[in-house]
Parts: sequence; structure tokens; C-alpha cells
Amino acid sequence: MGTLIQINQFSKHYEMGDTIVRALDGLDLSVEEGEFISITGASGSGKSTLMHLLGCLDRPTSGEYWLDGELVSSMTDRQLAVIRNQKIGFVFQTFNLIQRTSALDNVAVPLFYARKTRVNVASMRALERVGLSKRASHAPSELSGGERQRVAIARAIVNEPKIILADEPTGNLDSRTGKQIMGIFHELNRSGVTVILVTHEMSVALQARRVIRMRDGLKYEDRFVDAALTEELTGEGDRAPERSPPPMARPAGV
Repeated sequence: MGTLIQINQFSKHYEMGDTIVRALDGLDLSVEEGEFISITGASGSGKSTLMHLLGCLDRPTSGEYWLDGELVSSMTDRQLAVIRNQKIGFVFQTFNLIQRTSALDNVAVPLFYARKTRVNVASMRALERVGLSKRASHAPSELSGGERQRVAIARAIVNEPKIILADEPTGNLDSRTGKQIMGIFHELNRSGVTVILVTHEMSVALQARRVIRMRDGLKYEDRFVDAALTEELTGEGDRAPERSPPPMARPAGV
């Protein structure tokens, strides 16, 4: 185990007419391998911008981003595409599946980009991990919302990435299905995958081991989840959502 993500003085600014919008404004962040982190905050706090930058979908205005020992903030677009394919799995609120093809073929998409062979074997294995192998031949329109999200998760893990980035992964699901999806993230985390999710739902955020709360492009709180934090944020006291025990190390910058 070691440091997987190190961000130093990360900023992302946008020009809107005569105004500069500081979506991120000098953020520092360290993430260890195997962590389960939630990022939360009000609309406009910078959490989605941070997620896009962590996923190498955008570039910072300034600052350094080290991922698995590589300075990805200085890479070319082609190099970033390789990083996204090999080291990062994405799960989105809207699933982003190809509607006219099967669940199996949807899961195989990252494998095609990686030019791998025997894609059906790896895709079926990923579907088995999320409990959906029996629906492999079904198109997204034939699946429930929870099943479509399972397909999206299988697609995210088919290349065995080190990191799963999930943006509001339970936002379009009912509470029962949302719990099932969160259970899959917990299982992936127990297997060693680092999970980082963005959510505005505090009940979801508190299922992580560590919660980062953002405001005005900066993190203003970075804490491990315990009974005190749960009571502070929800009033539930020691009735905290089920999660894995927190690691012993303290988050950097806390």
C-alpha cells in the first residue's frame, strides 16, 4: 500500500465574459491505495470539477497531479487516454450505455479500446462480479435501472483498474436498489480497488471510510467516518451506515 493520488495546489479556472470562475482554487489532496472516499458539497462547490480532473477527463489550470507515481497533469491527450483506459473505471448517474447492443458488449467496450483479445471471457467475468451474468444478452432497454447500473459498474471494472470514480451512482435509483449498488462498491473496495464517489446524499457519503466536504473550490473538511461525524451530519449517532473499518493513517492535510 502507498500513495495512489497526490494533488498539489490544484486549480481550475474558467473565463465567463469578464469574470473568472474558480471551480477549484489551490486544492491539495492525498489518497492512499485501497481507500473508500466520498466527496460531497453544494452545487458549485467544485466536487464534479475535481472528479473530472481526477479522471483525466480535463486538465487543471495549474497544479500537479500524480497518479500511481506518474505526473499525469503534464501528459499528452493520447497518454491520458491510456491512463483512463488502464487505471480508472468510471460510473455515472445516467449509466451511459450503448442502447442497441447487449450488456455483454457494453461491458467489452474498454477492452476493445485496449485492443485486448478474448473480450467475452473478461466481460462475462465482470458481469459475474456484479451478479448479472444471466442478463448478459439483454439490451439496456430490457434491464431495470439497478441492472443498468450493474452493467455500468462491470464495464468500469473489466480492465481491472486501480480506481473507480463514481459520480452520483445512486442518484437515479430507489433506496433499496441504491443500497445494493453501494454493496457492490463495498465489495470492490474490499478486494483492493480504490473507490472515490461524488454524491449530494449524506446517507451515501457516510458509507465511505472518509468524507471530503467541499466549498468554493476547496475542501473545508476531510475526516474519517465515525459515530461523531455521523451524528453531526445526520443526527443518527452510532447508527452509522455499514462500512469497512477506517484505516489507521490520517488523511494528508487534515
